[in-house]
Amino acid sequence: MPKDSSIKSVLIIGSGPIIIGQACEFDYSGSQSARSLREEGIEVILINSNPATIMTDPAMADHVYLKPLTTKSIIEILKAHPNIDAVLPTMGGQTALNLCLEAEEKGIWKDFNVRLIGVDINAINVTEDRDQFKTLLSKIGIPYAPAKTANSFLKGKEIAQEFGFPLVIRPSFTLGGTGAAFVHRKEDFDELLTRGLEASPIHEVLIDKALLGWKEYELELLRDQNDNVVIICSIENMDPMGIHTGDSITVAPAMTLSDTTFQKMRDMAIHMMRSIGNFAGGCNVQFAVSPDEKEDIVAIEINPRVSRSSALASKATGYPIAKIASKLALGYTLDELQNQITKSTSALFEPTLDYVIVKIPRWNFDKFEGADRTLGLQMKSVGEVMGIGRSFQEALHKATQSLEIKRNGLGADGKGYKNYEQIIEKLTYASWDRVFVIYDAIQMGIPLSRIHEITKIDMWFLKQYEELYFLEKEISNYRIDTLPKELLLEAKQKGYGDRQIAHMLGCLESQVYRLREDMNIRRVYKLVDTCAAEFKAQTPYYYSTFEAEIETATGERYVSNESIVTDRKKVVVLGSGPNRIGQGIEFDYSCVHGVLAAKECGYETIMINCNPETVSTDFDTADKLYFEPVFWEHIYDIIQHEKPEGVIVQLGGQTALKLAEKLNRYGIKIFGTSYDALDLAEDRGRFSGLLKELNIPYPKFGVAENAEQALQLADQLEFPLLVRPSYVLGGQGMKIVINKQELEEHVIEILKHIPNNKLLLDYYLDGAIEAEADAICDGENVYIIGIMEHIEPCGIHSGDSNATLPPFNLGEFVMQQIKDHTKNIALALQTVGLINIQFAIKDDIVYIIEANPRASRTVPFIAKAYGEPYVNYATKVMLGEKKVTDFTFNPKLNGFAIKQPVFSFNKFPNVNKALGPEMKSTGESILFIEDLKDDQFYDLYSRRKMYLSK
Repeated sequence: MPKDSSIKSVLIIGSGPIIIGQACEFDYSGSQSARSLREEGIEVILINSNPATIMTDPAMADHVYLKPLTTKSIIEILKAHPNIDAVLPTMGGQTALNLCLEAEEKGIWKDFNVRLIGVDINAINVTEDRDQFKTLLSKIGIPYAPAKTANSFLKGKEIAQEFGFPLVIRPSFTLGGTGAAFVHRKEDFDELLTRGLEASPIHEVLIDKALLGWKEYELELLRDQNDNVVIICSIENMDPMGIHTGDSITVAPAMTLSDTTFQKMRDMAIHMMRSIGNFAGGCNVQFAVSPDEKEDIVAIEINPRVSRSSALASKATGYPIAKIASKLALGYTLDELQNQITKSTSALFEPTLDYVIVKIPRWNFDKFEGADRTLGLQMKSVGEVMGIGRSFQEALHKATQSLEIKRNGLGADGKGYKNYEQIIEKLTYASWDRVFVIYDAIQMGIPLSRIHEITKIDMWFLKQYEELYFLEKEISNYRIDTLPKELLLEAKQKGYGDRQIAHMLGCLESQVYRLREDMNIRRVYKLVDTCAAEFKAQTPYYYSTFEAEIETATGERYVSNESIVTDRKKVVVLGSGPNRIGQGIEFDYSCVHGVLAAKECGYETIMINCNPETVSTDFDTADKLYFEPVFWEHIYDIIQHEKPEGVIVQLGGQTALKLAEKLNRYGIKIFGTSYDALDLAEDRGRFSGLLKELNIPYPKFGVAENAEQALQLADQLEFPLLVRPSYVLGGQGMKIVINKQELEEHVIEILKHIPNNKLLLDYYLDGAIEAEADAICDGENVYIIGIMEHIEPCGIHSGDSNATLPPFNLGEFVMQQIKDHTKNIALALQTVGLINIQFAIKDDIVYIIEANPRASRTVPFIAKAYGEPYVNYATKVMLGEKKVTDFTFNPKLNGFAIKQPVFSFNKFPNVNKALGPEMKSTGESILFIEDLKDDQFYDLYSRRKMYLSK
């Protein structure tokens, strides 16, 4: 049955600012959905308050509303667009579903004659209300953990008395496990029950028997209106029940499930999806399985929307779930739609994986001093990485190499834990780095049975780890000149990096690389094709692996490489890796725009990134996608294979920028600003020397390499001092100190975490106003795209400040200094592309805090506020295709745009929430006001006094 022709205009609800528990995976889904609907000639109206994402780009929809996600905004939009026929709320996470429910309760959809597609209200209610869900499961005969609902403190106490401990408390209608908790002891119950009741918007919790040690699985489903259901992907959590799936290490396809149990689970999932309502769209179902021979299955929950896991499943299989779900919502059936990768098979075709994927979350506990770092039912991670390999071991290694936490993979880098008590504690109380600790435990000789007993991680996974350790031990018996070819090949096939192998052999990484070359052990690239190569795939989406040589009848030896190199001119765009505080979705926005601009200039675009949540890793964003770690060895091999004209490093945040030195050393062209200029801006000492030459004021400073030097400098500079390390992002390690004791403690602390780093000590301009400017420069001309004034004073990280565009109270004299300094610095650094400069203003003098010759956090914000594609222009400048003077700039903004940071402190109840020079916000929203009399601006500005009062 073809699509419903009465639907001509659809409202998509986004997920708002990024918070822990709801991140850019929903922007990925929303972006895909908008494109999918527009392909069908449908008008798309989009509401989302997040300026940092590609989803709110003017090119994504016919009308984009950067407005707060409230029913008031919904009414304004429905009045402005009376032709809206339907609303699709399943792409914007829990936020969109909750807003949709609220609008339904207020009768808004009915008043404007708008119908719901992709889900129905009944399905949202049944799946979100724990009590209704339980009733449904018992009606359709699906087992679930013994559980009861409480909507009062007294009722909760009664249930606990009946069930006994350990228990789980889960609030209704929350996101990312907010308010959920394990209760092991009676003494903790009262506090955790109160927290759960408060976290639920309807003050209701489900209390259930804890299924500790059970295995956890997820299935991603799609259903059409003819009741055809496909299961896109099975995902197994390596961690047992008790750790939120967003914080779990997950593997696809499921590894340790018997076929009979898997078939039973499939049938249950399909039965559950069919029974929650009569809608066409996507669904995510979670199950627990007992870890014994019986493999009893218990349903945990079902989400009638695309989820974090559906973004992961889309990237893992190459099957674009959100895109297809959007078409199903319009009335198409699965057999009418094409498989997007093969273009020759139908979408009613379950993907087959001939590879393994491993997802590892990325945490940012260093930003939340005093945070409880053990993992549990409340999600705490801020991003994730995915590794693709031919085996679990290879995928696991690639995922650990993608994390960017200064580890080279599992073991073989000298950074493991050596203390028995510490290892046992980290295994007992699931820690963020348990993926490495398991290896350390095996290395220490702790038996697998003991590790299994503590962690309840399936023995199959532990044996895979043990095999890796045995291989490391065996290789360590050799030297570089005696290592047999088959051992080196096995190590590479199991994902070990050259750096790790060099560590085992006691030689240099470059020596291992040369040995590989001599032995013809080279990476080959394989397609992610949804069908295990049964059909020809049209989409160039690759991962790397190593294969033994094949010998033909004629004696010719070769390895099979599926990545065919064209003779077109090519450019590589380096992505920004996993999301984290200080480097979020705004860099993904920049990468996507960079790719599109390079395509317009006639380049074949090659994207390298390992973040499954983003649009940059969509299979049809760049001409070729390599889903690989943004890790030197992988990048260098791709560059050797593709031979591009050059690499763009300015758009992928600090991740890509850090690789500039290596690219430069290996003679690989960097498009845009040269490595020397990037280094000059990063090296605080060199940069201040440049400012001195240009006669531009900067705070008095000194450089120290240890605590002794820092204390000597303090005598010359006077307190308060701002202490900061070089080459970091998001203000990592920055602190304002007011006396020698604080200074000494902080310097020792920084050098413990970042050894051999140069520290900059600045005289802190107390009470100064902070401002920043972003500009595009072609080496000769400079165009300032925006100047923003921070509402909070200098000393609060720019990512945590409310900032207004344009400035609201900087006089003409100050503005002129900012413009002059921006132009002079951009030209002195010979910037080609983007640059961001931060200023402190005191007594009408503009001082320079720092300059970053790359895309910054604020570029997407300014582009959205002014309605101009600045990254597109900057990329064309970097590629040398255009000069700044070739563009006609026409920014449009009535009144002011305010960038408002959003924090996720509710995940860390005991953490100090005070803001300072180290960034803590996880996302941002945009607020437009007509003038400074606006109440919201007045409220923000009055808070400034809180920081200034001594």
